[in-house]
Amino acid sequence: MSNIRTAAGGSALLVAVLVFALNLRTPITSLPPVMSDVAAGLGLDQTLAGLLVGIPALCFSVVAPAASTLIARVGPYAAVTVALVGVIVGTLIRSAGTGTVGVVAAFAGTVVLGSAITVGNVVVPVIIARDFPARTALATGLYSSTMNLGSVFATSLTAPLAALLGWRGAIASWAIVAVVALVVWKITTRHLVDRPAPAHAPPPAERPEETWAGVLRRPITWVLTVAFAGQSFSYFAVTAWLPELLRDLLGVSVTTAGNAAAPFQGLAIAGSVLVPLALAARVPMRGAAVVMALLWVSLPAGLLLAPQWWLLWVSLAGVAQGGNFVVIFTVVAQRCRTVAQTRRTVAAVQAFGYAVAATAPTVIGAVHVASGGWTAALVVMLGSTLALGTAELVATRRRGPTRP
Repeated sequence: MSNIRTAAGGSALLVAVLVFALNLRTPITSLPPVMSDVAAGLGLDQTLAGLLVGIPALCFSVVAPAASTLIARVGPYAAVTVALVGVIVGTLIRSAGTGTVGVVAAFAGTVVLGSAITVGNVVVPVIIARDFPARTALATGLYSSTMNLGSVFATSLTAPLAALLGWRGAIASWAIVAVVALVVWKITTRHLVDRPAPAHAPPPAERPEETWAGVLRRPITWVLTVAFAGQSFSYFAVTAWLPELLRDLLGVSVTTAGNAAAPFQGLAIAGSVLVPLALAARVPMRGAAVVMALLWVSLPAGLLLAPQWWLLWVSLAGVAQGGNFVVIFTVVAQRCRTVAQTRRTVAAVQAFGYAVAATAPTVIGAVHVASGGWTAALVVMLGSTLALGTAELVATRRRGPTRP
């Protein structure tokens, strides 16, 4: 079976997965640092330019079921290759052309990127559950850490690159990371056996709990969807509005407000590592879930009650957003019995969860405008973090006899 490896082979595959994971956020987070240049270069207003960041989140939702089908048809390893080729092609298309052609290319390339990353979002948890069943939490934590590390690199380096290469060259240069990942992936997996479905063969018989209907009937699927929706809504809301919120709430400088995102993104790496370490030390999954949920809640609650300590609340939420990702997808792996069930559960959780998350910047912005302040918007964020915490309490409760 393809998931039985020597220790060296398993480690090499994990390294290849992590190099791949570097490419699952850099195409998105490389754009905001040069957004004003992109808008000016393409002749877009801020609303249309913002869509270049928002479209991938919509793809994460809409394309997830198709990504699941692709993975079933070609196999997880080949699906990673498809995703990397899509990232390379999408990155290059997005930065090509001028005038009207450039605008069309920017949006077309963004759709290609969003679709390719969606395949990656779905396939990595499948590979982890299948190929690293004894190290699920560790592998998921390293995967989450590497994605966030890629975000930090892209956020920090794109503007300096733009000063040397222009904005088109800067965002296109991240395709190099995908090319390296593709080479590493092909070398690592060239002798590993994948089992895609034959092109013209009838689909293999599936047990009822492995089908879409079976997955969607499982209560755990919907509980995890609520948890992931709360996590992702909160993440996109904070990413979009934290600098402006702090600038208005505290009267800090534009530079200070802009730098506030750094600990939120960077400390996600710490959360992604701390949760697997805690689980390895036999901390119950429920305990880890409760701590991560409380850290998430501390951001909106803290900004409402003690905004002067904003750096503490932002830092705690940064740890939470990385650790909580590990909690959710480790529970997915633990509660699914087969690769097919895992694949469809991951796709369902992400499809519905990201659909909610894609509304976060608009919802928070609309509440802020309608209320004339940030209190109501923070209450909405408090609701989303409480929802994710409650759902995780349900998902990690002690189970009785195993059921499908």
